[in-house]
Amino acid sequence: MTPVISIIVAVYKAESCLRRCVDSLLAQTFQDYEILLVDDGSPDRSGEICDEYARKDNRVRVFHKENGGVASARQCGMNNARGEYVIHADPDDWVEPNMLEELYGKAKEENADMIICDVWRDTSKKSTYVKQRLFILEHCVMLKDVFQQLHGSCCNKLVKRACYSKYDVNFPEGLSYGEDTYVSVCLLAHPIKMAYVPKAFYHYVQNVNYSSLTRRPVKILVEQCEKLCDLLRCKLSENQFKEIYPALRYRQACVILTSAGENPYIVTFKKDFEGVRKAILHQNFSFKRKTLFWIAFYISPYIARFFYTFCR
Repeated sequence: MTPVISIIVAVYKAESCLRRCVDSLLAQTFQDYEILLVDDGSPDRSGEICDEYARKDNRVRVFHKENGGVASARQCGMNNARGEYVIHADPDDWVEPNMLEELYGKAKEENADMIICDVWRDTSKKSTYVKQRLFILEHCVMLKDVFQQLHGSCCNKLVKRACYSKYDVNFPEGLSYGEDTYVSVCLLAHPIKMAYVPKAFYHYVQNVNYSSLTRRPVKILVEQCEKLCDLLRCKLSENQFKEIYPALRYRQACVILTSAGENPYIVTFKKDFEGVRKAILHQNFSFKRKTLFWIAFYISPYIARFFYTFCR
C-alpha cells in the first residue's frame, strides 16, 4: 500500500546520533508514512544501523550508495519516494511525535502544496524557538523572504511530491552547501499553494562554535556559494533572481566572513562583494543582522563570530 508521506534522511557519518533521529521518526502519532534512509557511502557503522532498523520495521527502507554528497543522497531518496507528500530530516536532528499529524492535517485542511512550521534550534546549553515570520502566504512574496524571514531548509516543510516533478526541481549534484535552500527557492518560484503551522516540531541540533560550516576550508565554501548563485541564476527568471540576490549574498557573506578570520580568499571575496554591499544594507533586515554584517565586513570576522555566538 502506498504511504501518504515519505521522510527522507541522507545519512553520512552519523552513527553517534542516527538512532535518536530514527526513533523520533518512528514515534510519530501519524501512522501512514515511510522512512527512506539513504546511506551515502558512510565509512562508519551508519549503514549497519540503517539495516538494523529496516529489519525491525517495514516502514523503513534503506538505500546504500557510493559517497556523492548530501544533494545526491537527498535526490536518491526523492527518486525512490512513494508518498503523496515528502519531508526531509538530517540524521543529527530529531522531531516531535506530532509533527506529521499536524503538518498533514494542515495540508488536507487547506489543500496546500507546501506546509511550513517553526523550528527549535538546540545547542548544548539551550533550545531556542525560531519563528518563521510569514505574513503573506503567497509564493512570490515568500520567494523574496526565503533568505530573510523564512528558514531555507527542507526539513520544516512538508511538500507535495508532484510539485518536484511538475516544476522539474531536483537536488543539484555536487552542491554541498545550500542544496536544500536551492530546492526551496526553486519550488517557491512557482505558483504553489502554501500553508503555515505556527508551532515548532523539528529540532535542529547545532554544535557549539557557530556551525559545521565554519570547519570547512574557506576556499571550498566560497566556491560552493558561487555555485549556488550560478545554479539559481540559471533556474530562476531574471526578475526573480534580482529579487533574491541581495538577501542571498548577505546570507553567504555572513557565513563566509565569520568562517575563517583573515584569509586570502576572504580578501578576494570582499573585493568581489563590494558591488552588492549597499544593496544588502538597504534590505529589510533586522538591526542585529545588519550589525553582524557590518562588523564582519569592516572590522573583524572574529568579532562578528563572537557577536553571532553570544548575542543570538
